[in-house]
Amino acid sequence: MKNIRFILYFGVLVACFYSCSTDVDIYAEYKDIPIIYAMLDARADTNYVKITKAFCGTDENPINANEVALIYDSSNYDEKLDARLYEYESTYGNHYEPTHRELVLDTITIHNKEAGVFYSPDQILYYTAEPLLTGSNHHKYRYELVVSKPDGDTVTALTTMVGSEDFAIVSGNVSFQMEQTDAMGSILFRADGAAGVYEVKMQFNYREHHSGQGILNKSVSRSFGTKSLSEFTKVESTENTYYESYSLNWLFSELANAIGSDTVVNSNNPNVVRYIDDFVVTISAAGDDLYYYYLANEAIESSLGGPFTAYSNIEGGYGLFSSRTTIEKKIRFSYGTLLDLYRKQSWGFIEQ
Repeated sequence: MKNIRFILYFGVLVACFYSCSTDVDIYAEYKDIPIIYAMLDARADTNYVKITKAFCGTDENPINANEVALIYDSSNYDEKLDARLYEYESTYGNHYEPTHRELVLDTITIHNKEAGVFYSPDQILYYTAEPLLTGSNHHKYRYELVVSKPDGDTVTALTTMVGSEDFAIVSGNVSFQMEQTDAMGSILFRADGAAGVYEVKMQFNYREHHSGQGILNKSVSRSFGTKSLSEFTKVESTENTYYESYSLNWLFSELANAIGSDTVVNSNNPNVVRYIDDFVVTISAAGDDLYYYYLANEAIESSLGGPFTAYSNIEGGYGLFSSRTTIEKKIRFSYGTLLDLYRKQSWGFIEQ
């Protein structure tokens, strides 16, 4: 089955929070409130949208949300909804204009959701296998989701696509040092014109072979966390190139922790041998809406029970409709880094 790229997170109490523009009474007369979540990804072969509805109790009939969440009918509509994506494009900062491309979403049922707060194992998703476009920093695309409800109301949401052809990892190699130093290295990338937040990750992959045993795949990695573009350093004299800094001692410090005492005992007859596979840099980018949603949920989790704000960009409902993408690149070690790795003979790294 094709990879599913979407946020499967139901806000059971979302409809009971104070929205930025709408106050909702937890025990108000029942109203059909759609809950929609989708993270469009132009690099995915299929994009999915989760469309459900909220449920609330009344003064006369209070509910146990944990019990109701396990009931399939409590969250799903009785019939298939009319859900469509409409495409818009903009060039060089001009207004977005419709391309007249319309994508009708079909439904699919997955049967492998693990047991949890909500019903399982079956989940209904709306999807399209049609390609979504991203363009470049000067040529952008937006998609509008339009869902027609059984009562005749319409739910809409809009997001600008992340993942332009300009978004790229620029660094060609990375350097690390075994000897202690305060020096820093840099991972360079070209920003995406539609992205609001980024997450940079680096990972060193290697293989480990113990005498009389098979080969194990191992790795050490670091994520630099979620950051807005302003939190990165811009490369001078460039239009949109930025960098993330890292300590030149990071790799050898992480390997020392990962390898521990599992080192070569006899160099003439080593009990363990290690091989370098690759060093991979991964950068994920997402639209502003995802970042606002993340900040709102952080505030909710840290709230002490007072009124709080739930972010939503769904008109006529609640949830999140945004875009994200991930790029990765295998980057070479500098010659000095390779020498230091092989020089650390107790770790057993050898050339293949």
